[in-house]
Amino acid sequence: MASPKFEWAACIGRFQLFHNAQLALLREALRLAPRCAVLVGSARQARSPRNPFTFEERVEAIRLALSEEERARVDFLAVRDVYDQKRWVQQVQATMAKLTGSERTRIVLVGHRKDPTGEYLNEFPGWPLHDAGRQGEVHGKSLRAALYSADSVDEALAALASQVPPAMIGFLRSWAQLPFLARLREEWAELAEEHDKWAMSPYPPVFVTVDAVVRIAGHVLLIRRGRAPGKGLLAVPGGFIEQRETAYQSAVRELQEETGFHLLASEMEHACKAMRIFDHPDRSQRGRVITHAFYFDLGERMLPEIAGSDDAAEARWVPIAELPSLEDQFHDDHFHILEAFLTSPAPD
Repeated sequence: MASPKFEWAACIGRFQLFHNAQLALLREALRLAPRCAVLVGSARQARSPRNPFTFEERVEAIRLALSEEERARVDFLAVRDVYDQKRWVQQVQATMAKLTGSERTRIVLVGHRKDPTGEYLNEFPGWPLHDAGRQGEVHGKSLRAALYSADSVDEALAALASQVPPAMIGFLRSWAQLPFLARLREEWAELAEEHDKWAMSPYPPVFVTVDAVVRIAGHVLLIRRGRAPGKGLLAVPGGFIEQRETAYQSAVRELQEETGFHLLASEMEHACKAMRIFDHPDRSQRGRVITHAFYFDLGERMLPEIAGSDDAAEARWVPIAELPSLEDQFHDDHFHILEAFLTSPAPD
């Protein structure tokens, strides 16, 4: 028997409500190679309407849809969001190399370029792409909307039944008993209402926000959000830019309003070491949101007293060493904003 052309097939996705089209894609991958790696994106993101399931839950849902023989040939790999295409590709390739034991393993990438979001499939020149074509008109976003908008769990499952593997219905019925669905439905409804306000705009809205990363004595100042989106999640202080303010002025104002942190203007200006723009199209569930993040380093001193107010339910100083263990508790890309300033050299 001739050796297979490929040793491994790779399927990349978020699988945030595993559906029939994704199952067909996975089985096509198993047809092409003896082993398949399912690279599950957004693996460390907090629960949100866009990312309702944890990495472990998504692995369970996919495994339930496979036969015993198929499960024996599939490995699942966690892929973090980094909001940087080049770094993300490097992460995916390094993760695969660790799994296969070699960077020279013959890998085929299995996917479908259904729209511009599939352009990432072109970023792996060493992996031939097998475009499996459209596997039906099924979209994770619309399936999640059905889950959130139905009057009951039974109604939601009935709406999903024809578009997801049978095992997924049982998985969702059990998952719906956990204390997450009600909060996600509430947040989804608030986001939908906000999106409806802009539905008649002649152009898709682009929002401009500001954030403040404040570092003192090995700690960083964080808030716990008091409102949707991201209610209850950790974030850096920030908000929308005001019409008559510069981005810097808005960042300082939001910092004061949400945490009570206040220093002389000259001291704040001296402590401001960097500013970076974070503009990944998918960084916010609100839609297209571009933020200007300012980094303030006040060196070694006593931690000032703070208190959450305005949009912040809580404000606190968190040791920087503890941040990695909190990644899955952060709103949107705020963990990665911190990572950009605290683990890499600040720009000149």
